[in-house]
Amino acid sequence: MKQRVLVVDDEDSIRWVLGRCLEKAGYTVEFGENGSEAIRKATSDNFSLIILDIKMPDSNGLEVLKELKLIGIDIPVIIITAQNTVKNAIEAMKRGAYDYIAKPFNLDEVKLTVERAIENHENSKKLELLRAALRETELLEPHQGIVGESLAMLKIYKTIGRVAEKDLTVLITGESGTGKELVARAIHFNSRRRDEMFVPVNIAALPKELLESELFGYEKGAFTGATIRKQGRFEDANRGTLLLDEIGDMTPELQTKLLRVLEEKQFYRLGGEKPVEVDVRVIVSTNKNLEKEVEKGAFRRDLFYRLNAITIELPPLRERKGDIPVLSEHFLEKYGKELGVGKRIISDEAKEILLKYNWRGNVRELENTIKRVLVLSSDAMITSQVLLEAAPYLEGMKVKEEDSLDELITARLLNLIDLTQEPLPNGIYDLIMRSVEKPLIEAVLKIAKGNKKKAAKILGINRNTLAKKLEDFGIHLEDSA
Repeated sequence: MKQRVLVVDDEDSIRWVLGRCLEKAGYTVEFGENGSEAIRKATSDNFSLIILDIKMPDSNGLEVLKELKLIGIDIPVIIITAQNTVKNAIEAMKRGAYDYIAKPFNLDEVKLTVERAIENHENSKKLELLRAALRETELLEPHQGIVGESLAMLKIYKTIGRVAEKDLTVLITGESGTGKELVARAIHFNSRRRDEMFVPVNIAALPKELLESELFGYEKGAFTGATIRKQGRFEDANRGTLLLDEIGDMTPELQTKLLRVLEEKQFYRLGGEKPVEVDVRVIVSTNKNLEKEVEKGAFRRDLFYRLNAITIELPPLRERKGDIPVLSEHFLEKYGKELGVGKRIISDEAKEILLKYNWRGNVRELENTIKRVLVLSSDAMITSQVLLEAAPYLEGMKVKEEDSLDELITARLLNLIDLTQEPLPNGIYDLIMRSVEKPLIEAVLKIAKGNKKKAAKILGINRNTLAKKLEDFGIHLEDSA
């Protein structure tokens, strides 16, 4: 996709000369004759750079530059001046210009300045996004976040190695907290796109009515409050990798648009009339069974087949318990340094407790447990007693006389919800209620010895409702009573 430059000057000859120079250099060039036109075009279209004359009939170029910055046009601006004075130079740089060029100008200098300005701006954006990504994952190296030595994880590593260089869509499945985003990052940083941006989007965390504009961007005036053009995450990830996390929560309407983007490599911004072309590798992840979602009519079959070219299924932590000791040591070292509590050692008895626990929240729950222990205890040796005092839920939620059921549930929920993540995902009420409802139904069925009629009565719901919940949760009973 060619980079686009807006040249604004009231002299036809200047526009013509600059236009031919830049077009020969491979740029797409548009023109404006005055300050008003500069602002109108810059806010309604997508440019990589603006060349702006300092003196125009209707306005001063420096005032136009100031206005562009105020309305959020974040692209480099090069000022053209007929008077190569110190005052003009200082004022141009103070107003936020990338550089200024004095008339008569050298065309080679113009091309070089334009090239450097665009390259510098793109590198700055990449660096900003990369720093944000590294802060988010708290990794020293982008591919070192996955920890595990089990056969299941060795198989995952091999798959990452095989698919990373092949520019295919990848579907990553697994329960919440298993590390799906870390796998996506490992694929990106081992691919030919490693020097470009990795852009994660959590679909479940965004309101459905805002998701389209977040992904595809919008034009000025597309809706109330859209005062400037904004590019979406697909454009942010151009030439890089876009992770669509929790793809199973995407609405059918957006599924259709996503399928079109994957097939045509282009899309329309909200309110836009021109297609935007992008070169993006898309990785998707979900904790849902997409095949079941397809059968229920909640997910497009053709999109599922398009995404299902390569699937990586992450096992829950309870199925790779051999990784719990090495994960625990990793988190102790990582958060010991981060929290400034020094080196901590975990005893074999404490490790046994961790090994026996079910870890419904998977690696994320283990990570939060280690953080909790480091914060709530000051002992250099984490014994079984120290561990259980900080995290009593690890021993089957043993009830102390002074603890109420509310207190125990609250303690458990605080561990499951990662309060260090900002923002918390939307829809967390439904997520937690589902997590509570399934073990409740299983416990009541156990008491009722599999008798659904009796279990429904204990729960206070009718048998049809219970049958529907059993199907949703994948609970199978031999006793059909």
